[in-house]
Amino acid sequence: MQSSQPLVSVVIPCYNHEQFVQDSIQSVIDQTYKNIELIIIDDGSRDVSVEKIQEMLEACKERFVRFEFRHRANIGLSATLNEALEWCEGEFYSPIASDDIMMPRKTRTQVEYLQRNSGCVGVYGEIELINSVSSKVKKIGNLHKYYFSEIFLHNHNLPTPTQMLKLDKVIQTGGYKNNILLEDWYINLKLTQNGESLDYIPVCLAKYRRHKDNLSSKNDLIHKGRLDVLKLYKDNQLYLQAKSKCYLVTANSLQLSNKRKSLAYFYKSVKTYPLSLKSKNVFKYIIKSAFSYDYLKKYYGEY
Repeated sequence: MQSSQPLVSVVIPCYNHEQFVQDSIQSVIDQTYKNIELIIIDDGSRDVSVEKIQEMLEACKERFVRFEFRHRANIGLSATLNEALEWCEGEFYSPIASDDIMMPRKTRTQVEYLQRNSGCVGVYGEIELINSVSSKVKKIGNLHKYYFSEIFLHNHNLPTPTQMLKLDKVIQTGGYKNNILLEDWYINLKLTQNGESLDYIPVCLAKYRRHKDNLSSKNDLIHKGRLDVLKLYKDNQLYLQAKSKCYLVTANSLQLSNKRKSLAYFYKSVKTYPLSLKSKNVFKYIIKSAFSYDYLKKYYGEY
């Protein structure tokens, strides 16, 4: 073990992922970076996730500098992550859902980046979208530094499975807020509200699994989650603009599945902040709405 390497705290919160959790754990075991502690917390799964995790305990104890596995009654994702934070001892913090997969060089790549770039509080990267039959890489672009206003206005792309954050900065925010559904967006706003950046690098770092139980497929629920986070910033001068953008993001996500509902969200977006009509994002939405369902499905795929 190379003691000169910064310790990285990887956290896997699990809930009803019996089909996927072993692949997620194995991807952490397979990291080329050695100095890792792994914390797995099963949040009251009703399937056999606990048994699946227990099958890998010996491999985890052998591989990691420190290892912790806990399971108890369900208390929710934010509370589970806060529980894990109390146990973490690393310099860097890398939570990943129990249905997602790390690329082998993820940890090494991000540690090296954070060591070279002291002005950012975390680093993200590209994802490979996967489902049961196929996959594709979602490329965002070049290196980009995202600050609070861009994250607040949803003018960012920080794929959650790829995150690595400075642990002390996360602790300084007070951690996650219970009963907030979009814990990743919430913590990103807290991390950047004092002028620091979250950086995106054009390197594929994780595989993000899309399936019927995935939160990102529950449009109305995730929209409410966005509004709940926004309520915490009602005094911010960008509040109405950010609220409008939330409606537009949901409108875009519904274009393939429910065009009528999509248009209803679009109308609310414009009504909330009429100046949004001048924005490039609104123009793109209008153009996309002119195309048929079959064309959109062919262009955007099943993801």
